[in-house]
Amino acid sequence: MKIVYLTAGAGGMFCGSCIHDNALAKELILLGSECLLVPVYTPIRTDDEDVSSDQVFMGGINVYLQQKMPWLAYLPNWIDRILNSPRLIRRVTKNIGKTLPTFLGALTVSMLKGLKGNQRKEFLRLVDWLEKEIRPDVLILTNLLIGGSCSEIKKRCGSKIFVTLQGDDIFIDSLPEPYKTQTISLLRSIVPEIDGFIIHSHAYANKMTELLHIPNAQMHVMPLGIPLKDFSNLREANSTTRSIADGATKPDFTIGYLARLGAEKGFHKLVDAFCQIAKMPDYQHVKLKIAGWKGPQHEEDFQRLSNQLNQAGLAERWQYVGSIDRKQKVSFLQSLDLFCVPTTYEEPKGLFLLEAVACGIPYLQPAHGAFPEIHDRLVAFSAKPLGKLFNPHSESDFLTMLQSAIDNPIQKQLPNQQVRDEIDIASHAKRILQLIQTR
Repeated sequence: MKIVYLTAGAGGMFCGSCIHDNALAKELILLGSECLLVPVYTPIRTDDEDVSSDQVFMGGINVYLQQKMPWLAYLPNWIDRILNSPRLIRRVTKNIGKTLPTFLGALTVSMLKGLKGNQRKEFLRLVDWLEKEIRPDVLILTNLLIGGSCSEIKKRCGSKIFVTLQGDDIFIDSLPEPYKTQTISLLRSIVPEIDGFIIHSHAYANKMTELLHIPNAQMHVMPLGIPLKDFSNLREANSTTRSIADGATKPDFTIGYLARLGAEKGFHKLVDAFCQIAKMPDYQHVKLKIAGWKGPQHEEDFQRLSNQLNQAGLAERWQYVGSIDRKQKVSFLQSLDLFCVPTTYEEPKGLFLLEAVACGIPYLQPAHGAFPEIHDRLVAFSAKPLGKLFNPHSESDFLTMLQSAIDNPIQKQLPNQQVRDEIDIASHAKRILQLIQTR
């Protein structure tokens, strides 16, 4: 089976969707499929071997310029080739940050119009390539927001088209009106062209079914999987001790956060809770360790939260280690006693939680989005649960359960073979392959 997998790059960010798409494409190849992972917008940045092609379609520079100045669509092809150079795109977008919401909204609407939008030339280049050089049996899109040319692709290539829904809603919600309403309308118009939607949780499937009017028969919940290599050796972190008020000592207890530093991931919630707990006499041994991408749009909030921590007298008890690669990620996770990313929105995937579990790290997560389903999957195959869930609508419940997780720590423990088989990318890829072969 010949598969083309379109994955949207995110500039210089380690992107969960890119990491997932890359791992899945790699596994589909190992299962015998002829799978070509093709970046759109920018080259991808992943924390494992990058199996994507060395060309970029709908390159971010051209897409941006053609929206600003539509006449640029008539430039000679040799100039397009320069502007679509992965090296140039990587340099220009490595520090990608804020984009004016009104421009982003207009650009999104134009992209969803496909051949009728300002980026017609970019879509034609993609469709021509698919028709004349590849002729895929199946096309997989990383999200529906890049689906503006699906109708033309089906007409000219006859390919089955599948779309992964893994965060489209949070982008849609960020758009100002009238672009948000227009975007939803255009997305709904594309739905009939899609043979199937791949979603990683029933909660997100229900949400997107309602938002985009997707028939239930098109929705296919495929539990998420991750590559488990590198996560197999649990090392005990080097512990120091800290004196507390009554003269006793406790080993350091490190709470860890691994996600982009956006409000939607709940970074501020964890900082607030840590500040409340860490100042208590019995919790002088508690530390906070943070990793994840910090873009220009996060800088103001990060500085505010840094000041909050420092002014609370916690400057020596928290650390930001930056945006980390795979080797650093494994080391980071293994240094933790508790993993917590208290998202404020309903997380559609929860990839970072599976990585923590693969490292044997106990977790505390909000009981919404994909997390309850991941938790239930883990409990079903494990005699001893590795983590707990808190009420996402109650700050007091979060604080109480965080204190309980510190007072009664769950021992680090690598997942058993049943859990490993359940969350392995190989199992996930087999489920996806069976779907696209039989749908």
